[in-house]
Amino acid sequence: MKWFALLFAASLVPAGASGAGLGDVKTVYLLPMPGSLDQYLAIRLTTGSILQVVTDPQKADAIFTDRIGSGLEETLADLFNDRPKDKSKDEFGSGKPNAPPITRGRGAIFLVDRKTRDVLWAANERPKNSSPEEIEHAADRIAGKLARSLKGK
Repeated sequence: MKWFALLFAASLVPAGASGAGLGDVKTVYLLPMPGSLDQYLAIRLTTGSILQVVTDPQKADAIFTDRIGSGLEETLADLFNDRPKDKSKDEFGSGKPNAPPITRGRGAIFLVDRKTRDVLWAANERPKNSSPEEIEHAADRIAGKLARSLKGK
């Protein structure tokens, strides 16, 4: 099961995507995550000088999130106030997609380009439990993986 999750996450990272790439990301905004993972990750990213964390999403090159799909699209539309004026309606007239989010799995984390909404980087780092110490260790491992990916670019 771990291999499937890793392969799935790796398949989400575009190989030759046009636009900004992982190496172009300098500033990130973190969406709230369970167990305050976003807070621990912000600490690791800044103290390790990996990326600059911003509190204004408008200043971010990319967004860290633990989910992708329609839920993320709704959140980004709210953050950036870029909802289409004439949304197409679904069969119930709500204008919301019928498809469930692609993932909201524990341990999955994504770095999404703010403008293109492309997944630039993904990792699967499931904490063993929900203790603050374990969430902090998970943030350490995520930050380390990201730092290695950035150095390789």
